[in-house]
Amino acid sequence: MRAAPTILHLDMDAFFAAAEQAAKPSLRGKPVVVGGLGPRGVVATASYEARRFGVHSAMPMAQARRRAPNAAYLVPRFAFYRSISEQVMELLGRLSPLVEPLSLDEAFVDLEAGAQADDSAGARRAGERLRRDILATTGLTGSVGLAGSKMIAKIASEEAKPDGLVLIEPGTERELLGPKSVRILPGVGPATGEHLRRAGMTTVSDLAEAGEDELVRLLGRSHGASLYRMAQGHDDRPVVAERDAKSVSVEDTFDVDLHDRLRIRMEVERLAERCVGRLRGSGHSGRTIVLKVRRYDFSTLTRSETLRGPTDDPVVVREAAGRLLEGVDTTGGVRLLGVGVSGLADFTQEDLFAQAEAEARAGAQATGEAPGGAEASPDRPPEQVETSEAGTDGAEAPPERRWSPGHDVRHAVHGPGWVQGSGVGRVTVRFEVPGSAPGRVRTFPVDDPELEPADPLPLVGGGEGPAAVA
Repeated sequence: MRAAPTILHLDMDAFFAAAEQAAKPSLRGKPVVVGGLGPRGVVATASYEARRFGVHSAMPMAQARRRAPNAAYLVPRFAFYRSISEQVMELLGRLSPLVEPLSLDEAFVDLEAGAQADDSAGARRAGERLRRDILATTGLTGSVGLAGSKMIAKIASEEAKPDGLVLIEPGTERELLGPKSVRILPGVGPATGEHLRRAGMTTVSDLAEAGEDELVRLLGRSHGASLYRMAQGHDDRPVVAERDAKSVSVEDTFDVDLHDRLRIRMEVERLAERCVGRLRGSGHSGRTIVLKVRRYDFSTLTRSETLRGPTDDPVVVREAAGRLLEGVDTTGGVRLLGVGVSGLADFTQEDLFAQAEAEARAGAQATGEAPGGAEASPDRPPEQVETSEAGTDGAEAPPERRWSPGHDVRHAVHGPGWVQGSGVGRVTVRFEVPGSAPGRVRTFPVDDPELEPADPLPLVGGGEGPAAVA
């Protein structure tokens, strides 16, 4: 633990959704949901306006639509988000040579290594300057936590949301952590949390009072000792400069050995979903799916399958992990399961979401109706105009003329804009650019030769950050 709060944690506010609000003036201050729009799509990010309706990341998209039917539902533009992330990471690099990115929108910074701060006042100045620079450069807001350790800095940034800064003075960690849920500590997932709850420990102060010996008895030597130190507020992990990740994985140890084959399969599928969430958060995809099974006798089996190309599609990863499980004998019981992805690649996800959309359209065509049963109308909210390939005369539009909600286009007469939705042979476009007033909406045939896909326009820095209005 450090004597001064010189570890900084930055977490951009509702990053994907905020970037879309900044790029699309008509969406500022309105609920925006970004994610896969196919039948099995999940929410990647929800704006703070959408969160008021109970929408959150990792929620099935169908459930999000029920909770916030009038929100704008957009396909992610990961190349666009990555370009903004690079600007933010460059600003972090000015603070210190020790920057540890966790995902496109989150990172630790060692201010001490950059000679930016050696006391609380200096750390606060550095954090406030960073927030101003991010707003001036990108027009977006980020929340900053400052503390003497990584664990406490991350907790502080969460308390600072949205668009704030919280500094935790070293020496006050136990007071801060005491009343909080045990789930706030790194390494305490659903299974461990439930195990602790059954033992009568629900808060961090409960762990501290139980003592190290009791936690070791409940959780084992390594996990129990580590958890006791964290409950005391101790975390000596250093900030590690960026390095190439080789794999992403998640695993769970079960309190009681699993014997039911269906339950084991369900746990593998759940782990696959979590693994993909972590994979996407790191901005990667991967081509090798790995299954880890530790059996009742502590023997550990690892099986892997290499795909033809990199993926971050939860369906693909889930099905591959399921196939690997079929070749594993689980007779006698399973103590631990894990799913991982290796062979990582820097791979954007638009094509995968487009594939899910294509599957949804194919299913809709088979039943003769548009997905969701909605007709296209320029007056409907964004993405309430659903996607369909069928024209009004029953003829199919050329397969290459697909318009994903939220993606950029340019019209030969009207200039740049973005797709609100498409259906029954038409595509609806709102013509506006970052920094402009909300633009006009026009509708065109899906095969209009004057309408073309376009690259995203850069954000206008220094304006009203979209998260600032939340």
